[in-house]
Amino acid sequence: MQALEATPRSSATGITWDLKDLYLNPDDPALERDLHSALERAKAFEQKYRGRLRQGIDPQSLYEALAELESIAEQMDKPMIYAQLLHASDTQNPKHGALLQSTLERHTQIRQHLLFFDLEWMDVTDETAQRLISAPQVARYRHYLEKTRLFRPHKLSEPEEKILELKANTSTRSFQRLFDELVSGLTVSMGRGKSAQKLTLDQALTKLHEPDRSIRKNAAKAITQTLQSHARVLTYIFNTLVLDHKITDELRKFPSPMHSRHLANEIEPATVDALMTACENAYGIVHDYYRLKKRLLRLRTLYDYDRYAPVYGELPQCDWPSGRRIVLEAYRSFSPDMARIVQEFFEKSWIDAEVRFGKSGGAFSASTVPSVHPYILMNYTDKLRDVMTLAHELGHGVHQYLSRRVGYLQADTPLTMAETASTFGEILTFRRLLAEIQDPNVKLALLCSKIEDSFATIFRQIVLTRFEQKLHEARRTQGELTPERIGEIWFETNQRMFGDSVQLTDSYRWWWLYISHFIHVPFYCYAYAFGELLVFALYQQYLREGEAFVPKYLDLLAAGGSDSPQKLLAPLGINTSDPSFWGTGLEFLRSMVREAKQLASGG
Repeated sequence: MQALEATPRSSATGITWDLKDLYLNPDDPALERDLHSALERAKAFEQKYRGRLRQGIDPQSLYEALAELESIAEQMDKPMIYAQLLHASDTQNPKHGALLQSTLERHTQIRQHLLFFDLEWMDVTDETAQRLISAPQVARYRHYLEKTRLFRPHKLSEPEEKILELKANTSTRSFQRLFDELVSGLTVSMGRGKSAQKLTLDQALTKLHEPDRSIRKNAAKAITQTLQSHARVLTYIFNTLVLDHKITDELRKFPSPMHSRHLANEIEPATVDALMTACENAYGIVHDYYRLKKRLLRLRTLYDYDRYAPVYGELPQCDWPSGRRIVLEAYRSFSPDMARIVQEFFEKSWIDAEVRFGKSGGAFSASTVPSVHPYILMNYTDKLRDVMTLAHELGHGVHQYLSRRVGYLQADTPLTMAETASTFGEILTFRRLLAEIQDPNVKLALLCSKIEDSFATIFRQIVLTRFEQKLHEARRTQGELTPERIGEIWFETNQRMFGDSVQLTDSYRWWWLYISHFIHVPFYCYAYAFGELLVFALYQQYLREGEAFVPKYLDLLAAGGSDSPQKLLAPLGINTSDPSFWGTGLEFLRSMVREAKQLASGG
């Protein structure tokens, strides 16, 4: 068997991030200085402000307290964020793991001296809280104060909160780290004898996009075997974290497993229910498309490992320089200001795109702290879909870059808004790619690829959310679940999305095992569907309004999380609480399927 390639062939080899804007290296004395200074400042903050909110505080003093709290938060988070990025770049390096654990522990130590502030703020009467929130002196932090009080009914006593924070490093966070290190270290063996090849999980998953059906089928089988061989540990991690979620819900008196996520997302459960129901009622779009794809591939049966097969042989390769050019031009065509920000990511080495063993799979954009800038991690394999991933993460990066102006406490948006810029950037890039392609077969293939990506972002995320709902319910009522039982829940939930248009194999029952969102942020996934359908509506508005739309959109991004999603979207005429709103985005997706049918028929 061929050894796993340390540096798999890719035009992005050598495209790695430079983290020196955070710290020079893991031994940088500034890292220890920041941790020590943050601890001393936190102690002084506690000594100065403990009891002040309960005793009565004037607006100017509250502003000063919040400004200091924000500054301390940034200083104490910066070392931890640096360690997280180092760990993501090489999860198999023990020094990176040790630094991550050390910074997490120090971070917890510092937080012990700050927890009192939010708890005391929640204890303030509604009348006093409203008077302070309305004061012009604290206008900069208005929404932070409002959002913190949403959790008022679910807070515990300060000693209890401190215990939970301390224990998190040896419970939730430790299991999350174990999951990350285990999954990022998985290898998949394909082929036999001397021609056998060892791949990372990410590399193996890319084989599902190959035009050769035997390669797709063998890749799916090999991935399943790898997941099955680690199912015992991964299943235990799932069971433990779902139980931990249940215990937290009971302690905090959350009425349902999703309630804490709804509060964090600042969204009403009824809005999420309307979103999910609308998507499930539109599964016919999925069935319609996959029947088309089955005809295009000339297959009698479309299996799960055929879903991402290109409809026109091998799609053109796209090397890193070309991908960079396409994305930059797409952003420039929309806004030169956005393009200038994107250019910085490329020129200043804020992107890690190289494919290598031990690096975290998938992609993300880390906002870091306002005094620095975002960093992007992805795995660029010279596929056209990697161009879309690059556009997606740069959308996040631009959003995070612009929102720094509102400060650390309010820069990050709720998850429901977090995918806005990333998905919008994807659409801009996709339409530019589509316009550049002359060959109708390649154009159809690219359109089909985009439709499938949208299915993954909308319908699949609803499936994942329904799976989580059923998983949490089963864990609560049936106790610890076997991998087979979880696989049944997974299979049944996915089957509803595909109907009879795709036949799921028994192997697919194991494919829940590597999905990190379940581990790190329970019930994250519906936010993807929310964001994609929201952006479909925004993009149609852009087509109608043209350049007049651009400043309103940039203002939305620059506002970060400084207000609720409903208020942030109001200037653009968007009302997501209207159940009929979701039909707008779903119709846009339906029109893409119609476009694909026309291209397939030579129209």
